[in-house]
Amino acid sequence: MVTVNYLRTARYLSELLSKISLDELRARLRPKVGSRPPSVPGGTVISSAAVDRRWGLLRTSPKAQSQLIDRHIIPQMEVYAHNIENFIGTVKVPVGLAGPLRVNGLFAQGDYYVPLATTEAALVASYSRGAALITEAGGASSMLLNQGISRSPVFAFTNFEEVGLFLNWAVANVDEIRRVGESTTRYGKLIDVQFTVEGNHVYLLLDYSTGDAAGQNMVTIATDAAVAWLVENSPVKPRAAYVEANFSGDKKVSARSFLSVRGKKVTAEIALPGNLVESMLHTTATRMVEYSRMATMGGILSGALGIQGHFANGLAALFIACGQDAACVSEAAIGVNEVR
Repeated sequence: MVTVNYLRTARYLSELLSKISLDELRARLRPKVGSRPPSVPGGTVISSAAVDRRWGLLRTSPKAQSQLIDRHIIPQMEVYAHNIENFIGTVKVPVGLAGPLRVNGLFAQGDYYVPLATTEAALVASYSRGAALITEAGGASSMLLNQGISRSPVFAFTNFEEVGLFLNWAVANVDEIRRVGESTTRYGKLIDVQFTVEGNHVYLLLDYSTGDAAGQNMVTIATDAAVAWLVENSPVKPRAAYVEANFSGDKKVSARSFLSVRGKKVTAEIALPGNLVESMLHTTATRMVEYSRMATMGGILSGALGIQGHFANGLAALFIACGQDAACVSEAAIGVNEVR
């Protein structure tokens, strides 16, 4: 859905139609069926010949190609075989260190230097300044509140009677759902199952612990096995069943991610003496509290989920530096800054 006010719409259409006719606009937007360029060859094959064939599809200069695949990458490119398809090279992102950051956690204890990958000038400097202030003040006290990763399969039925029969049977067989899902993994554990009914659809939310792994693929495979078992053994067969029905909050900003957990849910507390605020941040504690109130109201007016500066900046840089799925910053960067 796109909503645009009248004046902006009228101005845009006027400018557009002054450059191109309506008939040509329609022709540009019309589907064009027929011959198409060749597919990218090779799939998961990583070899010099396969990479050369892929580069042959692109209208680029040898200089541009050398930026992505140079003499240092060619001898080791096969190590990426399990990480990417249609490989043509690598992109280098500068990595800087922020810190030292002192952490006084239930588990993490000590001073840390945090790698951040970014091309945004001043990002690392800004986080380093904050880390230095936190460390000078004695560190951040932190706790892990919750952890887990979920998949949300859905089952479609013809009527409420079938929904009720399925629910009654599935609730009684949660232990078997757990056994089947956990049989696919050495590390994943099904820790909770939630049932939600919407019309003739039954949504399950399967929450897993995944050890030290992020576990996205792990929980997908486990849930796929659980769904297959449910479909095969249910006393009433669903019209359709899907492994992920968009209820888990995966790679999306959602109230569910904010209120529950998607990965790890943490909290941290920092006590900043007024003299350090003045000497290192060049402001006062009173001004910081005043600004926090105004920024909170601004966040409310914008309809934001969570009220904070921009957790996404640091998390995206950290995810990239550590080789994690940067798309997960969508749900990870939801939280609250409270200044008091």
